[in-house]
Amino acid sequence: MNGKHTMTRLMLAVTALLISSSAFAAERTVTLAVQNMFCADCPFAVRKSLEAVPGVAKAAVSFKDKTAVVTYDDAKVDVKSLTDATTNAGYPSAPKI
Repeated sequence: MNGKHTMTRLMLAVTALLISSSAFAAERTVTLAVQNMFCADCPFAVRKSLEAVPGVAKAAVSFKDKTAVVTYDDAKVDVKSLTDATTNAGYPSAPKI
């Protein structure tokens, strides 16, 4: 087999791998129960901490309900990373059951 055929096969294999790995990624939404939100400015800090996490598409935080609804790419981020982000900002959170 010459170098041209080997390179073509390699490119096809890489393309197939990229397509198959992206097929497993999914956009997910989780609702987090957020602690320590005592003022109207707290939701802003929680939202910014979540939006700073790579893979987060959207975060909506409710001061009234003490929750954050986060839409994220599960191939780039997991729920633990989301709860770590809010906790590191001073607002411990956990998935709402």
